[in-house]
Amino acid sequence: MENLLPEKGKLLVAEPSILNDSSFNRAIILLAEYTSNSTVGFILNKPLEYTVNDLVPDVDCNFHVYEGGPVEQDNLYFVHRIPELLDGSLEVANGIFWGGNFKQLKKLLNEGLLIESDIRFFLGYTGWSKNQLEDEIKENSWFVSENDFENIFTLNEENLWKDKLLQKGGNYKLWANAPKNFNLN
Repeated sequence: MENLLPEKGKLLVAEPSILNDSSFNRAIILLAEYTSNSTVGFILNKPLEYTVNDLVPDVDCNFHVYEGGPVEQDNLYFVHRIPELLDGSLEVANGIFWGGNFKQLKKLLNEGLLIESDIRFFLGYTGWSKNQLEDEIKENSWFVSENDFENIFTLNEENLWKDKLLQKGGNYKLWANAPKNFNLN
């Protein structure tokens, strides 16, 4: 598998070398923005114990909330497949959109017009300043992967990291089955 460059819509996969990093251990991040000055992404495979209703009490919705990253963890973000229903959505790639009119979103959720496979909510985001992500890739903290999933909102987050390592092949296959906590062995 070739070494891809980061760009909007691609996935960042945590290298096994950062297994001791509690924020990014086994993380898969969707890059929602990638410019020469900054990068923004959301961790796809770290569900939290919250639902949307827990965080926004006037929204009658029990969709799960995920840890988006360590930046601005008091803010709720969302990525979705319904730009025709939310003004101001920004296309990330291949029918995936970021943000949009929250008032419209609240109305859709309260009326039960959305399903969980159309949207994912995140507390916080992951961000990098100019050249920071490229440096971390050179230091083998991440590798870049295509987002070749049919629908990232229906993925089994439990196996997502493992599946990407198996797909990359080589020595990554050894790490794919490593236990989450080496201290338990």
